[in-house]
Amino acid sequence: MRATELHLQWLDTGLEGRFRTGVSLHSHTFHSRESLNFFYQVARHSAPLRWALRQAEAAYFRHHGEPLDLNCGWWTPPLGPRQAYSVEAAQIAALGLAPIVSLTDHDDIEAPMTLQAMDASLSVPISVEWTVPYRGTFFHLGIHNVAPHRARTRMDTFAAFTACPEEARLPEILESLHGDESTLIVLNHPFWDEAGIGAGWHHGALMDLLAAHSPWIHAIEINGLRPWEENRSALRLAAESSKPAVAGGDRHVLEPNAVLNLTSAPGIAEFASEVRDGLSHILVLPSYRAPYTERILHNVLDVFRTYADHGRGWTEWPDRVFFTLPGGTVESLQQIWGGRPPVVVNLLDGIMRFTGQPSVRNVLRAVLPTWQEVLP
Repeated sequence: MRATELHLQWLDTGLEGRFRTGVSLHSHTFHSRESLNFFYQVARHSAPLRWALRQAEAAYFRHHGEPLDLNCGWWTPPLGPRQAYSVEAAQIAALGLAPIVSLTDHDDIEAPMTLQAMDASLSVPISVEWTVPYRGTFFHLGIHNVAPHRARTRMDTFAAFTACPEEARLPEILESLHGDESTLIVLNHPFWDEAGIGAGWHHGALMDLLAAHSPWIHAIEINGLRPWEENRSALRLAAESSKPAVAGGDRHVLEPNAVLNLTSAPGIAEFASEVRDGLSHILVLPSYRAPYTERILHNVLDVFRTYADHGRGWTEWPDRVFFTLPGGTVESLQQIWGGRPPVVVNLLDGIMRFTGQPSVRNVLRAVLPTWQEVLP
């Protein structure tokens, strides 16, 4: 039997006692490299940020004589592995549930490996968000609970495919993962055209991916940082593909995942088996109902915050933004600027710090649209 049951916490009052465990899938630590295109996506909703980015592009061109190539840069989330785990586990515990937290950095397993080495009692699975180039676009697969003795070999295989994608090899890789019954393979935010090839082309590639690899993809993700209309499409896709949907929060900064999974399974292996059998319970938390633009803006403001206790000493946001320079060396913006950022950057920094004040956030909350409607 295949069934996905959606629970809206503000409406469903009969959840107490039905489940023992809350499962947080899909969240990031400072081991994750995040695309700088994220800021341009957010800038579509923020005139000051659009202006500041255009000024930064112009300054870069004047200095280097060529356009700014965002593909050569990335930013990193501010929380370390233990902090990221604690944010997710605390929210689940507050619901009266035992926590399972699966951290999934982009193409990197250092966070769960570090936590396993530091504290085996946490039972953190080795998981990753694997970037899969496919037919002119790319998809992200959440690979949860990789067998520890195979983890490094698996990562070598993933990295080789991402660097040089041979479509004919993908079924073999996925079938091998599927062969471990404790591993869960989730197609993350399937309708998000991150590569920017156009919704129609991306949708065609998505259908091709599922047609060719459906036996080894266990679930479709409902994403905590994507609009509800997109998530409703993901729910329909799951039903049409005869797969369950699961919740993936996609936390990058401070706000814990706005969607969780509910189960009575005692561990990640049992939860994976349950989902692979087609059963899934998704809990949508009230935080998801906040206006989408407000949530994304607040996430961006949290990126620009100062983190005095950053695990790598990257306390300011320029410490956490990196570029690969023409000679192949990697430097942070702080290093590139030598501690003297351009005037426009100081202006942008001031705007972000001002907007991030609690009183200003409250004003923004008052003028932005009301709660987004969330319906099954």
